[in-house]
Amino acid sequence: MEFRVIATGLEFPEGPVVLPDGDILVTEIKAGRLTRISPNGEKRVFAVTGGGPNGAAIGPDGWIYVTNNGGFEWYTRPLPDGSLGVFPGDQPADYTGGSIQRISPDGSVVETLYRECNGIPLKGPNDLVFDAEGNFYFTDLGKARARERDRTGVYYASPDGKFIREIIFPMEQPNGIGLSPDGKVLYVAETPTARVWACELAGPGEVARRYVLAQVPGAPPLNLAYLDSMCVDAEGNVLVATIVHGGITTISPDGKRLQHTPTGDPLTTNCCFGGPDLRTLYVTLSATGRLVAFDNWPTPGLKLAFPR
Repeated sequence: MEFRVIATGLEFPEGPVVLPDGDILVTEIKAGRLTRISPNGEKRVFAVTGGGPNGAAIGPDGWIYVTNNGGFEWYTRPLPDGSLGVFPGDQPADYTGGSIQRISPDGSVVETLYRECNGIPLKGPNDLVFDAEGNFYFTDLGKARARERDRTGVYYASPDGKFIREIIFPMEQPNGIGLSPDGKVLYVAETPTARVWACELAGPGEVARRYVLAQVPGAPPLNLAYLDSMCVDAEGNVLVATIVHGGITTISPDGKRLQHTPTGDPLTTNCCFGGPDLRTLYVTLSATGRLVAFDNWPTPGLKLAFPR
């Protein structure tokens, strides 16, 4: 499939969210801000968060909720086509910790909602998804240092700041997160293992059991694939952004069928559905700083819990 380029010159875009008026909101991790992009590609700064804003989602109150990873060291490296791309590295010298933030619908107010859970600081929150109850699940990827990295997990929290709890620990750098159409299965992608976990829920924030839905293969000659963020379509397929083997990997609900759609960017990081029929798939290509769209995607997207 071919895609069209909507916007370029973004500083490591992630967390795409389609707003009610059709504009697309993306996080720019390297720049520490959220940017609003019109369908014609016009860009304007929506809010400045500092740190490393990563995932984003609209909450039940219409505010934008952001997983802030605290930032990275940054490097410029050659891409396969000879151009230069931007790559994240270890925990930066100015790292002040991870957090969950929320931003008013007009972008004028940025608040910090959570910095810890039961006295343990959040390290590098990465992605989030709201359930029908109005609460949200989020992953903490953690931070890496020269000879060590954090052990982290998955959390469940309320948007009013009243509760946060860890529901899965440990995982290997949990990254993308999504819910099945019926809300009974939570999907979590692990970056270095290329595994997507299916976590059956006994109730809101209650994991009954979990199993590996699929492990995404790489491509020759490296045979490597890492996983980033994800979305789910109306048929229950999991679409996970795939790193190194750059593209979107679609996994059937039973995990038996995998299909890879290449993008040409080794740091394909996130995706979301939009358009009047949810048949447009927006994808962030982070090494090259682009937001692109696949029109007429084969399956419609799953309508998110909010806005209703």
